[in-house]
Amino acid sequence: MLSANELKAYIASGLACEHIEVLGNDGQHFEAVVVSSAFVGKSMVQQHQLVYQALGDRMRSEIHALSMRTFTPEAWANS
Repeated sequence: MLSANELKAYIASGLACEHIEVLGNDGQHFEAVVVSSAFVGKSMVQQHQLVYQALGDRMRSEIHALSMRTFTPEAWANS
């Protein structure tokens, strides 16, 4: 079963992030907040796609559901 810390590490290994928070306690359903400079100039859909790319095949095999909020560093500082 996947832990929130493992998911956080997977995201961090595939995407340069300034901040990541991952919550989840059942091993399959997670909520994440991801802050990355890679999101600058990208739509929300494109930002989410970058996170999914970082997770790769894990989205099909290990993770049943991932709810996420993505921010640029500037947007995060102003939230």
